[in-house]
Amino acid sequence: FPAEVDVIDLQGRRVHQVADLPLRDNVPTPFDAVAPGPRSVQWRADAPATLAWVEAQDGGDPRNAAQVRDRVFTLAAPFNGAPTTLIDLSERYAGVSWGDADTAIVNTRWFNTRHETRWVVDPSNPGAGRQLLERNYQDRYNNPGFPLTEANAQGFPVMRFDAQGRVLMTGPGATREGEYPFLAAMDLSNGQSERLWTSANGNYETIVGILDDEGRRLVTRRETRNDPPNLFVRGLDDQPGDALTQFPDPAPQLAGVSRQLITYTRADGVQLSGTLYLPAGYDKDRDGPLPLVMWAYPAEFTDAAVAGQVVDSANRFVRPGGASHLFLLTQGYAVLDNPTMPIIGRDGAEPNDTYIEQLKASAEAAVKAVVDLGVADADRIAVGGHSYGAFMTANLLAHTDLFRTGVARSGAYNRTLTPFGFQAEQRTYWQAPETYNEMSPFAYADKVNEPILLIHGEADDNQGTFPVQSERFYAALKGNGATVRYVVLPLEAHGYRARESVGHTLWETVRWLDRYVKNAPPRAAAAQ
Repeated sequence: FPAEVDVIDLQGRRVHQVADLPLRDNVPTPFDAVAPGPRSVQWRADAPATLAWVEAQDGGDPRNAAQVRDRVFTLAAPFNGAPTTLIDLSERYAGVSWGDADTAIVNTRWFNTRHETRWVVDPSNPGAGRQLLERNYQDRYNNPGFPLTEANAQGFPVMRFDAQGRVLMTGPGATREGEYPFLAAMDLSNGQSERLWTSANGNYETIVGILDDEGRRLVTRRETRNDPPNLFVRGLDDQPGDALTQFPDPAPQLAGVSRQLITYTRADGVQLSGTLYLPAGYDKDRDGPLPLVMWAYPAEFTDAAVAGQVVDSANRFVRPGGASHLFLLTQGYAVLDNPTMPIIGRDGAEPNDTYIEQLKASAEAAVKAVVDLGVADADRIAVGGHSYGAFMTANLLAHTDLFRTGVARSGAYNRTLTPFGFQAEQRTYWQAPETYNEMSPFAYADKVNEPILLIHGEADDNQGTFPVQSERFYAALKGNGATVRYVVLPLEAHGYRARESVGHTLWETVRWLDRYVKNAPPRAAAAQ
């Protein structure tokens, strides 16, 4: 919509107009496209009464050739001079961390390549920047973290430096063995980091803030597999520190649930993983295979090595909330949570050009993994997901016979109704009609020969998943003789929040899975 960006004084009078933006209904469709004119308008955190903003230099269209994509400007009060160029960027602006008068870090990203660059700039001597680092922003193992900030005297967040002038960085610390959040000091002259502290093995501890000038007294938030998150005061070398809070386990009934990371390999060699949850008291040798639900959400990558990264979550405290599928653990189901479903673009091809092929291969590998472990019965496995996970669910039922049923919540099933891109697909329908049609389970409604439960919020405000998606898919399934139930949640948006909606969603899900998975006859008998 049209918008004005103004500087207003404390009496409500306009001091300066930064931008008068018209209706922005002609922004190009690629994901790195932006509207012309000032955007991301903010105050410089490190200087008094100084504006900063960004303007595209390529018309906002990434398809246009340009050495400079974005330009960052600053302008100090009383705002009657010409703006100063802080830095020219060859990728899209993705945020700035302000430090002091001569240090800031500007981030850029480019979606097509998943490329990220960070630049060190000197606001007191603007016009040029020095590259600090570049990386694939989906690479979890080599994430250097982001600057730790604290409020300055004006209340704005600024970067925290150590006594040697290095910026303090904190990040998730992903490794194959787990996530171990860290505090590091990065030398901005060369991008080298020194780890000052790392969360201990068995803990998941993140930094909330720093209490002293030396950066050695911390407030942290700590959890373990068995202990809920609480706040602590500690030194860099103290273990465990002093507890500030003592929040109890919100759901002790689920404390006996077992959880383990499982890893397995797709037929094309891509490494996959998922978190396997088993009900409290379950013994594989005594109880045998269980009915199992796979709950997943696909993701697109440009690098197979990054797509195959595995991160164990064993040091996290997990309790379900809302309409979580993990509540199925109380009903005798095993759950394979977030089995990775990477869709990878290779040799210049778009990831989605082989979406169905890769989705099937990932699902086949996941089913084989849980069956080989002896915890799941191949004849009693269901698949489910929310939003893009619901889209995945419908496609797996249309293109495979791996699952007895599916639960699809707030999904989109006809990609011609999202013709200007969806998820990580930025080509329009008219540029890639074959891909849009091939990916649409609506086009294969006659191939869905397993029962499917559709749930949707009546007031879904997500532009890619308007309720018409489920309405039309339901009609297509019914018209082709499928077993389908469509549940509408009154007044709910894309996520379900009302107590009644959450309870009803869980009831519908359990009832459906009990009928078509747990208590279903063997496939051969059911087909007769």
